[in-house]
Amino acid sequence: MNRFLLSLVVLTACDAHAADWPTWRGVERDGLSEESGLLKEWPEGGPKKVWTSKDAGLGYSSFSVVGDRLYTMGADEKQEYVIALDATSGKKLWQTSVGKRLENGWGPGPRCTPTVAGDLVVALGGEGGLYCVSAADGAKKWSVELTELGGKVPNWGYSESPLVDGDRVLCTPGGDNGTVAAFDLKTGKKIWQSADMTEKAHYSSIVPVDHYGQHQYIQLTQNKVFGLDNDGKRQWQADWPLGRTAVIPTPIYDNGYVYVTSGYGAGCMLVQVGEDNSVKQLYDNKVMKNHHGGTIKVGDYIYGHSDGPGWICQEMLSGEMVWNEKSKLGKGAVAFADGMLYCVEENSGTCVLIEANPGGWIEHGRFTLEPQTDQRSPKGKVWSHPVIANGKLYLRDQEIICCYDVKQ
Repeated sequence: MNRFLLSLVVLTACDAHAADWPTWRGVERDGLSEESGLLKEWPEGGPKKVWTSKDAGLGYSSFSVVGDRLYTMGADEKQEYVIALDATSGKKLWQTSVGKRLENGWGPGPRCTPTVAGDLVVALGGEGGLYCVSAADGAKKWSVELTELGGKVPNWGYSESPLVDGDRVLCTPGGDNGTVAAFDLKTGKKIWQSADMTEKAHYSSIVPVDHYGQHQYIQLTQNKVFGLDNDGKRQWQADWPLGRTAVIPTPIYDNGYVYVTSGYGAGCMLVQVGEDNSVKQLYDNKVMKNHHGGTIKVGDYIYGHSDGPGWICQEMLSGEMVWNEKSKLGKGAVAFADGMLYCVEENSGTCVLIEANPGGWIEHGRFTLEPQTDQRSPKGKVWSHPVIANGKLYLRDQEIICCYDVKQ
């Protein structure tokens, strides 16, 4: 049973279900929340705002939410921090430095979303400092510098969100010593580095999958998409000849199919990975050219913003465009909860609720994030991805975080 059908079963079993969002793009790193009982229509002006915090610092990090705590990252004039807020009030509870502030023309500060694993939080600074801290008070447990593993800071800084998978942490230092590295969650000791994959790091985050009974880690770089086994050994790879400049969106995996996309005119590709790890390319085309707002698979369809045609619905297996909408909302990021897509425009901060529906753009409300920062770089935009967790919607513009009640 695929995840979409399973979610329908869950929805019929209970009237409402709250869910944590413990890492980048949610539990399965696919942008899908498992919540139900959320508003299907927003009032004029949007859902009720619960709180506003202006204490997050600079940066483009999104959020992890577990119980009554929200975790993110931000920067002051010199340092970057992993930060914990009270998710019910927005009050800052603690912050812990993860190294010096990344300086970048598109805006300084961190890009990573922290990952929560029980009583620990793992976060990656823009300059490559990988830190594990206590979820309770931010006390440092261990740290590793990715640049000491053969990696080089990418042009826009280290931007992936580290994966915690059981008792290990995975991230992508890149370089000749190995693209991906795994560390012991409790100690930070390196377990392995992928010696047979030596691509340089880009900006995508690793996805853990169960592939025909094999546990694998899928990652996308500028020129390759590949799967590694539990020991970091390459199981398969496919060329991504379209990748250029910056490859950012997280891959999507479903029953042996791997879908990737990137912007700068690149496009999208679907490959089928067999039980024996053989690879067959099914298509590459220009229907979806997603820069960094992410794509969502719901049922048989991919939703997201494509440079050129605007917001689109694409049939995943064929690669064909089902519909597009360019006039009602500009480029931005997307997340899914309870049958609906939450789309945030990067230029204006407008957030729109639409149906995840192959029938077309069906809108159910909009509002504009307010207040917005006056500290953002002139080249920067509202780039932090939206999060829906435990009946709340969280949006960010640099140091400003806003929380909205989206429960029915």
